[in-house]
Amino acid sequence: MDQVHSAGAPGIANADEATRATRKKFYDDKLTPNSMAPLWEVLGNVVTREPRVTTKPVIWHWDKTRPLLMEAGALLTAEEAERRVLVLENPAYVGESRATNTLYGGIQLVLPGEVAPAHRHTQSALRFVLESKGGYTAVGGEKATMMPGDFVITPSWSFHDHGNDTDGPIIWMDVLDVPMLTFFEAGFSEHHNDKTQALARPEGDALARFGNTMLPIDAEKPYGELNSPVFNYPYTRTRAALLATAAGAPADPHWSHTMKFVNPINGGWAISTIASWMMYLPKGASTQKMRSTDGMIVAVAEGSGTAYAGDAKMEFGAKDSFVIPNWTWRHFTAKEDTFLFFSSDRGVQERMGIWREERA
Repeated sequence: MDQVHSAGAPGIANADEATRATRKKFYDDKLTPNSMAPLWEVLGNVVTREPRVTTKPVIWHWDKTRPLLMEAGALLTAEEAERRVLVLENPAYVGESRATNTLYGGIQLVLPGEVAPAHRHTQSALRFVLESKGGYTAVGGEKATMMPGDFVITPSWSFHDHGNDTDGPIIWMDVLDVPMLTFFEAGFSEHHNDKTQALARPEGDALARFGNTMLPIDAEKPYGELNSPVFNYPYTRTRAALLATAAGAPADPHWSHTMKFVNPINGGWAISTIASWMMYLPKGASTQKMRSTDGMIVAVAEGSGTAYAGDAKMEFGAKDSFVIPNWTWRHFTAKEDTFLFFSSDRGVQERMGIWREERA
């Protein structure tokens, strides 16, 4: 009982041995058979003074990830696998398909001439493109060419397929809110009747309508109130915007030069459950320590440097992926001009009113 008491209400540990035995008999004989338990014995685990972090900092280096992915590509086709992905499995959650406590991460491959068949699911997804000569994804009846650094979203319950009509592989990082939907036991999925969905709009239609600081006079919300109608945010635009803002204002000591991907309809995050943003760190720059309650999956679009997460030190290069645990002090240094793509569950936490940040 001593171990249980240590997590209980403060006064529990002061009880003498006879009292403990009497209470244990009550728990075992009366509460357990009635599917009840004493809160006072576990209160310290239920209401903690601050977050108890289980996610571990971990990095996946591109020079190891890519050869493994290409080897998997020789073992089975994209159609056989439906989605040929190497899961980014955090050591804290072995066998659970989690990169952080709330987010799934993976690296996906589509080889030349392949199609990953059309399907849809209630899990929301994003893609951050690591390598491509011009492969594509199709979302909700519109095709989009995917180039390195592009940020692509797949809103909940929207049909999507991926294809590669180039002579080189297309590889991207997937981030999905799978653990959240698993927690709620609210996951559904469905295959399309055809291998690829019929296209209803020309490529670039969504970006033209919603991505130019203007909106249609009667703007529709094709993916609901909380998801962006733009599903491809080209890296060329993102990079240019960050460089322009860096030229016009000094870097924030904690965020350097950072811009978030937004839903142009309401100004919120591009995906309702997964917040995403890009940070630009000029060569030689460092950020100051900060921490927040959202765990992060990070992909390196360009550059190299060091990410610090608590006591962990992770040397990163272009196309590497790594995790920053929630409520863990973090900061970054850049050996060269560096662009980092982040995703987290911050959007959900903000709407719940529980997101918190602390700056050193």
